[in-house]
Amino acid sequence: MREGKPPKLSEIPAFVEYMNAGWGVPDRTPSVVPGAVEAAAAHRARLAEALPGRTIVLAAGEAPVRSNDMTYDFRPDSDFLWVTGCTVQNAVVVLRDGDATLYLPPPAAPGDPGFWADARYGELWVGAEPGVAEWARALGVAVRPLSELTEDVTRDEEVGRTLAELRMYKDEWEIGQLREAVDRTVEGFAAVVREIPTAVAGPGERWLQGTFDRYARAYGNGPGYATIVGSGQHAPTLHWWRCDGPVLPDELLLLDMGVEVRSCYTADVTRTFPASGRFSPVQRQVHDLVEKAHRAGLAAVGPGRRWTDFHHASMEVIAQGLADWGLLPVSVDEALADTGQHHRRYLVCGVGHHLGLDVHDCGRATPEAYQGAIMAPGMVLTVEPGLYFHAHDLTVPPELRGIGVRIEDDLMVTPDGMEVLSDALPLDVDGLEKWMATHTMQ
Repeated sequence: MREGKPPKLSEIPAFVEYMNAGWGVPDRTPSVVPGAVEAAAAHRARLAEALPGRTIVLAAGEAPVRSNDMTYDFRPDSDFLWVTGCTVQNAVVVLRDGDATLYLPPPAAPGDPGFWADARYGELWVGAEPGVAEWARALGVAVRPLSELTEDVTRDEEVGRTLAELRMYKDEWEIGQLREAVDRTVEGFAAVVREIPTAVAGPGERWLQGTFDRYARAYGNGPGYATIVGSGQHAPTLHWWRCDGPVLPDELLLLDMGVEVRSCYTADVTRTFPASGRFSPVQRQVHDLVEKAHRAGLAAVGPGRRWTDFHHASMEVIAQGLADWGLLPVSVDEALADTGQHHRRYLVCGVGHHLGLDVHDCGRATPEAYQGAIMAPGMVLTVEPGLYFHAHDLTVPPELRGIGVRIEDDLMVTPDGMEVLSDALPLDVDGLEKWMATHTMQ
């Protein structure tokens, strides 16, 4: 020992020699979701057709540092994953007319100095990891060590836009992954509802947030975004990720949750429950209006419709309902005009978005290809109107303050209409009360 400090292991020849010997060969088989390899090959072909003759370089990225040598969980870049099916941190793929060469940082196995000294790649730290040969066999593409990469990794806006617009149209395999994500999410809702009495008794919103996140982690990659659990006056806060309040027995409970499955496709579903199991008359009044707006939005989804149709259909119902309650300072027509929008004081967000590998999928698409698009089969989207009456909003009567309601479903555009993927969860207040009672008793 020098001055009370432990010796530096890499400077002890006897230790290094001893650590390099006596190790067997662990299983390094990559974990690849069935169908992902074939789907990635088809995606590369679509990209090559859209950008012929281009050399495209995409990076998987790396986990952000939380503190010092601690990082958050790694999740690969969605564009990279879409064309590779590979989940290796710091990997890079080079595409030339659909042909892929994948460059990987080899794991530090026995015999490599990093085996026991590198906390990021050393197998003694992170466990056995597939290497170049294993990934080549699993993915059916050329795989090389990252050290052989010669292309620059830069953000190409044209490539990003093209990928976003291609990813708007899901293939059969992707639809299957999204169905699984939705089904798991519905199961997660049931797990959360069963825990409402416990949450009311003490641990509050975070107990429910943790319940869903544990379920998502056990049956998928984890939550597809920060789980929102808002009770009472927290429910009107659109992104209530803090979840640090109590679950109040007589208030509404807004749950916005989605499981990201192993392939990294995610669901995005919201329901608003009465924590007591029964809606009060004023809670029912607000929920009924949101449900009416939601059904109007659903009815406006289908092939050949404008992307914005469901947004406007929902907003028209919301504006008329608020006017009937005397909450608009102008007429319905004035509110709905582009120069008005007064009704959106209580609904400042949009009414839906694309869904896929990202919860707000295809975000790099041009406005013309997104909001200006015509709906087509294979698109998967959310419809999610709501009403958010904040506790400190003096424009609404006291009985409405602190009430927040959102209904959100995941939909697929089909050749002859649309399909609600999350229809296992009821929409109306009576159905929600019955569903809640059934699952609370289980």
